[in-house]
Amino acid sequence: MWLLITVSAYFINAGVYVADKFLLSKKIHSSIAYAFYVGIWSIFNIFLLFLAPWMPNARELTLDLLGGFLFLVTLVFWYKALHQSEASRVVPIVGALVPIFSFILSFVFLGETLSQQQLLAFIILICGGVLISIKHTKVYSYQKVIIRIREVAGDIFGEVPAGAQPTSRLLINSVTAAVFFAAYYVLMKFIYIYQPFVGSFVWSRLGSFIGVLFMLFVPDWRKVIVKQQKGTKTPKNMFYFLTVRLLAAAAFIMLNYAISLGSVAVVNALQGVQYLFLFIMILIVSTRFPKVLNEQLGGGVLLQKLIGTLMICLGLYLFII
Repeated sequence: MWLLITVSAYFINAGVYVADKFLLSKKIHSSIAYAFYVGIWSIFNIFLLFLAPWMPNARELTLDLLGGFLFLVTLVFWYKALHQSEASRVVPIVGALVPIFSFILSFVFLGETLSQQQLLAFIILICGGVLISIKHTKVYSYQKVIIRIREVAGDIFGEVPAGAQPTSRLLINSVTAAVFFAAYYVLMKFIYIYQPFVGSFVWSRLGSFIGVLFMLFVPDWRKVIVKQQKGTKTPKNMFYFLTVRLLAAAAFIMLNYAISLGSVAVVNALQGVQYLFLFIMILIVSTRFPKVLNEQLGGGVLLQKLIGTLMICLGLYLFII
């Protein structure tokens, strides 16, 4: 059941991404503002308590609020990584590292393990997701690959002044975002083990909302948030905008529910399915709206994505049988 819920959630997320390309007229260029506007919506989850009323004790509430606050911090690092580096490079790195870190943390703190077949499927899904998510790929010769590895190694182990090395900045931001994402998912899995899903989810969202309120007490952050709000245009069709936001919220809840039922690492590894859905949707929509959505398929990229598609299908098959 959790596998079906996970795949459905990633399908919705892919659709939300495509819809946002049409609905959002202005990007948010501050990680603080981005985290604020995502977190502020968290308060509306409180209505879910009417479906399943539940009041945590002091220890449970502390964990729930911590989980929500950690999610807010994770968003800051994630958007910072996207803002300071190319998305086509950040997304594959984070997409590959989050399942790996989730697997390590869930093994250490939750005792989660995978069978040999599940581990093989796990690896295949990560590799397939990376191939699907990379937007532009060139086929490098063996010598160029070696040279690139040496450059990256030099950036990592050599002296790297702040903001001086693009490659090191990319790695640091991406790895940091991946670690925080993994830590958040594992913490929420721990919470869901000992607390009812709906109640703990809602109280954790309250932690995100309280976090964004504290952000307003920092003068520099408040200026950035207010400045961003003044420069943002109202979506032309508010009904569709709210519908997309509700779908995004539903997908987020579904992913959390899938985590409560299944393996944290596997749910994260299945993100490659989202990239697959997104690739298919972009291909379909770009034929009608080429100026809004444009997918480059030259230079071996189509072959790369087809291989990624086959790997994702194989990974899903290994989980199902």
